[in-house]
Amino acid sequence: MPLLDILCFPDDRLRTRAKKVNSLTLEHQKFIDDMLATMYEAPGIGLAATQVNRHERIIVIDVSENKADPYCFINPEIISSSGQETMEEGCLSVPETYAEIERADSVVVRYMDRKGKEQTLETSGLLAVCIQHEIDHLQGKLFVDYLSKLKRDRIRKKLEKQWRQKL
Repeated sequence: MPLLDILCFPDDRLRTRAKKVNSLTLEHQKFIDDMLATMYEAPGIGLAATQVNRHERIIVIDVSENKADPYCFINPEIISSSGQETMEEGCLSVPETYAEIERADSVVVRYMDRKGKEQTLETSGLLAVCIQHEIDHLQGKLFVDYLSKLKRDRIRKKLEKQWRQKL
C-alpha cells in the first residue's frame, strides 16, 4: 500500500470542503486502505481524506492501544452531542504542535461504513474528540482555528520556517 502525502498547514487545500461520497467503489476501498496505512505510519490516530488532498467525506480513526480497531466513517454527520471536555490535540497536518481544545464529550454520529452500510455510533472521550476533529477537516477547519489569531500566526510562521529549511 503506498503511503499518501499529508498536506501541512498553512496549505490552502486544507480549507477545501469535502464532497459527499455517493457510491462506494473498489477504488474507494483501496484509498481507505492507503489512508489507514498512512495514518499508522505517520503515526496518528485519525486522518481525513482532505488531509491527503482528496476532497471526499471519508475519515479513518484508530484510538486503540494496539492499533487493531480501525473505524472508517464515510459521509459522517454528528446528529447530537453533549457535555464538554478539554483535551490536548495534535494533528498530522500541523506537525509537532499541540493545544488544549474544548469539544463535546459525547457524540452520536451517523455514517456509512466501508461496506456501504448506514451506521450510528454513540461514543465519548477520545474517540468522540477524534471524530469531531476529523469532521472539522472535511469542512475545511483545523484545530488551530480554535486558537487565538496570535497563536495561530506563530504556528504558521514556525511551520513555514521549517518548510523553507527543508528546501
